[in-house]
Amino acid sequence: MEKKPKNKKFILILIVLVLFGGTYGTYKYLHSLSHEGTDDAQIEKNMNPIIPRVVGYITKVYVKDNDFVKKGDTLFTIDQNDYLVKIADAKAALAAAESSFQVAKADIGSAMANISVSDANVQSADGNIETAKIKLGRASNDYERYNNLYKNHSITKQQYEQALAAKQEAESQLRIVQQQQKASAFQKSVIVAKSNVSNKQTEVALANIQRAKAMLDAANLNLSYTIITAAIDGQISKIGMQPGQLVQPGQSLFYIINNQETWVIANFKETQLNKMTLGLKVTIKVDAFPDTEFKGTITSFSPATGSRFSLLPPDNATGNFVKTIQRIPVKISLDASNDVEKMKKLRSGMNVDVDVHLD
Repeated sequence: MEKKPKNKKFILILIVLVLFGGTYGTYKYLHSLSHEGTDDAQIEKNMNPIIPRVVGYITKVYVKDNDFVKKGDTLFTIDQNDYLVKIADAKAALAAAESSFQVAKADIGSAMANISVSDANVQSADGNIETAKIKLGRASNDYERYNNLYKNHSITKQQYEQALAAKQEAESQLRIVQQQQKASAFQKSVIVAKSNVSNKQTEVALANIQRAKAMLDAANLNLSYTIITAAIDGQISKIGMQPGQLVQPGQSLFYIINNQETWVIANFKETQLNKMTLGLKVTIKVDAFPDTEFKGTITSFSPATGSRFSLLPPDNATGNFVKTIQRIPVKISLDASNDVEKMKKLRSGMNVDVDVHLD
């Protein structure tokens, strides 16, 4: 019985495949000892949302989709008519408050003048009382002397009656000046009370002025918010708005992508982090540019797994538990040594492969 001839080509190919597979497997094993990699990674950039601070209708849009803008460039404007009216109203309120303050100041000046007059009247009344008391004392002494003389029949009745009349006149004059002194003191207290009221009115007027100024400042600030400008240099995303559209405070309209800073967020399995530390060098390949390698450095690790930041994080305490390997976001900064022109081509959200050098 004849033996079938062996296929030398098949054996040769098999040997080559075995050698190639063994070599590749050995390489991958040795590579895995000093490298960790993942394809669950994306390019990231700061995305600055454009959010109006005031309500109103858009009057004009100055930018288009994908435009490049500089910090301070006007993006769009909101109708200013309502805010101009509020400024006019605030100015009128401020003018009224200032007028009230001037009136209150004038009342204080008048009250102070009246207080000075009242002080003079009180002092004059005090002097008149002292004078009246002196006259009464003299008239009383004369009366006592004439009364004794009249009892001894040393003077006439007419002389006695004159002394009595002089005494009574002095008593009446003292009562009159005392009443005048009380009236002057009462008038002074009334004027002082009015002065205190005027002082309070002045304080209220000052407070109203401050309030009116604050309202005017707020109106001017809101007017400035009707001109929306770029806060950073960057590139405009798709714009989904048109003139005449009503916008609300806090409404996100579009984004400015900051092209000045670019980094990578790589989601490594938790089992890959054992040997990873800050500062390790990373090789990055972008799917869009397979022939280009970018260099990077690990700069931070997320404080929690990606699932913890999801809208509905898993709760392992409920239902049946199935252990799933979690992923930890790792931030990788791109080195300054990378080609600037190639860096400009990177876009937020691009898929990349990262290779961390553990040694």
